[in-house]
Amino acid sequence: MGCDEAGRGCLAGPVVAGAVILPKDFYHPMLQDSKKMNEKARDFLRELIKEEAVVWGVAFVSPKKIDKINILNASILAMQQAVGKLGIVPQKILVDGNRFKPYKKIPYECIIKGDGKIAAIAAASVLAKTARDEYMKKIHQKFSQYDWLTNKGYPTKAHREAVRAYGLTPHHRETFKIKAEEKGIQQKLFNK
Repeated sequence: MGCDEAGRGCLAGPVVAGAVILPKDFYHPMLQDSKKMNEKARDFLRELIKEEAVVWGVAFVSPKKIDKINILNASILAMQQAVGKLGIVPQKILVDGNRFKPYKKIPYECIIKGDGKIAAIAAASVLAKTARDEYMKKIHQKFSQYDWLTNKGYPTKAHREAVRAYGLTPHHRETFKIKAEEKGIQQKLFNK
C-alpha cells in the first residue's frame, strides 16, 4: 500500500494525503511522481486510479491543525488518516519520504523519492495532489486576490505580495512566517 501527501510547502490550504492499494498487475506508463505530470495527466490518472485501485483513501488536515502540531506532524497525521479510510488493514505501508510514525501496529517503510519508484506511492501522490488542487480552486472563488487558482497556495511572489497587500485569510498557515506585519503592514484577517 502506498501513501503520500501534497501541500507541505504551501502558505495556505490543508495538507492532503492519499493512500492506495493497487492490483498486483497494475501498470500505466503515465504514472509517476505527481509533481512531474501536468494537470491534464493527473486528472486522467486520478479517475483511473479510483476505478482500478483495490481501495483508496484521501484525508485533509487543516491549516489550524498544521499551526498547532507543525507541518511534519500534520503530514504524518494526514497519511495515517488516509490509511484509516481504506476500510481494510494493509499488510505494509510504503511511505514517500523519510518520516512516519507507527500506525495501528502496521509495518511501514519510508522510501525517499518513493513517488518515482513505487506505483502505489505515485498513485497516492496523484490522489493527494488532485484532491488538494480541487480544494484550492474552490476556495479561490472567495479569495481570488491570492490567485490560488494558479499557485494552489504555494509561496509564489504574487501570493506573498497578496498577503502583504490584503493580509491573511483563515486558510493561511500562520506559523509559516508570512504575517503581513513582517513587512510593516498591519495584518488583516478575513472572516470565514
